[in-house]
Amino acid sequence: MSAATQPRIGIIGGSGFYSFFDPGAEQIEVRTPYGDPSAAVTIGDVGGVPVAFLPRHGLSHEYAPHTVPYRANAWALRSVGVRQVFAPCAVGGLSTDLPPGTMVIPDQLVDRTTSRAQTFFDGPAVHVGFADPYCPTLRRAAATAAPDAVPDGTMVVVEGPRFSTRAESQWYARQGWTLVNMTGHPEAVLARELEMCYAAIALVTDTDAGLVAGEGVTASEVFAVFERGLQHVREVLIRAIGVAAKEPECLCARGEHDITSVMEAEL
Repeated sequence: MSAATQPRIGIIGGSGFYSFFDPGAEQIEVRTPYGDPSAAVTIGDVGGVPVAFLPRHGLSHEYAPHTVPYRANAWALRSVGVRQVFAPCAVGGLSTDLPPGTMVIPDQLVDRTTSRAQTFFDGPAVHVGFADPYCPTLRRAAATAAPDAVPDGTMVVVEGPRFSTRAESQWYARQGWTLVNMTGHPEAVLARELEMCYAAIALVTDTDAGLVAGEGVTASEVFAVFERGLQHVREVLIRAIGVAAKEPECLCARGEHDITSVMEAEL
């Protein structure tokens, strides 16, 4: 891969989003110190911009939210040159003001996961700033590409694979959180540790249990709504990539650690 074709922008596809390029795009099998990523990294061209794509759950949704190889996925994208990551995902809405089909570009994250490896720094202590988990430059690019999207929101990430109880949904909503998801953490913090800018693009697929009397959430409903909105998500990503590619290098993920040395030491 030449410097001209090295992808600076990457996409991590969520539930139902298993490919982005036409068949025949370059595929790179990446081995990492954390095992294999969920699939090969696919490299393609979007309006003259080289882009890397990786399906979060694998090519056939073989990885549940709590078994996704998050560290391997982040490492694989960084190792092929990615420095900016758009992460489309399916979410539940925690407000009736966010009906299914609504697109949201969250600005905050709450971690309620319990069992996931969420750092690359298991040796000497390295503390990474995470007060603002999403890159402002990428969020602006996404908002420009999707002017109908809700431009902010707080996404609470739960362990899964089960959906929330009614009491949990009501509690999350009372905290002022607006979205619930199962994969946004540790993905966002791992990107930050590897000094990759990261922004989620969330598509509301359901109103979470407990917010509307008598209603709950089923996996089939989530997949059906995301499938209906997938073309819109693709179009937003294509426009957002074009906007982000014209932006100067963002420093939001720049840390005090030397991540290049850390990666070389692990290989």
